[in-house]
Amino acid sequence: MISEPTQRQLAELQVDPNRSLLICDVDDVVVDFLGQFGSFVASQGYNLRPTPKSAHGEIVEVDTQSFIGDQASVSLIDEFFAAHTQNMHPLPGAVASLLDIGKIAQVVFLTNLPHTAGDQRRQNMKSLGLPYPVITNSGPKGPAILHLAGLTKKQTAFIDDSPYFIASAHERAPHVELVHFLHNQDYAAYVPHLDYVGLRASTWTEAHRHLKTYLTT
Repeated sequence: MISEPTQRQLAELQVDPNRSLLICDVDDVVVDFLGQFGSFVASQGYNLRPTPKSAHGEIVEVDTQSFIGDQASVSLIDEFFAAHTQNMHPLPGAVASLLDIGKIAQVVFLTNLPHTAGDQRRQNMKSLGLPYPVITNSGPKGPAILHLAGLTKKQTAFIDDSPYFIASAHERAPHVELVHFLHNQDYAAYVPHLDYVGLRASTWTEAHRHLKTYLTT
């Protein structure tokens, strides 16, 4: 199911049915969420640690090394997005790759963060020189990906770091090409290999080459 705020944004989106489409995540694909969020929680007296339960990390108290729990973690994440979404730093090669792909395909950002931070994310993308539309989402991404892929007659690809969102896309839109992007190797070690993805990539050099080839065939 697509949330109402996401439905409204999708209804306003214009997609050319005769051009290929890249659906692109933002956190840890375009910008360095793990690095910047890790610094943020450290400033609050915590550490971000990858675990088998959560490849993106669980937050622990520095003194006790105990996990702070889901509710407290969500509060810290919301606080981070409210304060820092507008000023996040790009990952190496992300901007140049996406601008180049934008010459041969449409690019739409599909990002899970509080809808209230959507405008800050749009400002951040524009400040990085990325002029593409930003759709904020909540919950699984598969339904929105299926909707977006249905707007074009050409190839659609989806790139994300989250194995859960990749799996959701595969379940709901199996015809969409999937790129699993894992730039942080400390965290990648905890993420299973998914046999249905077109590419598991650790750099934009790899992802750019694969996506450009797929979207031009």
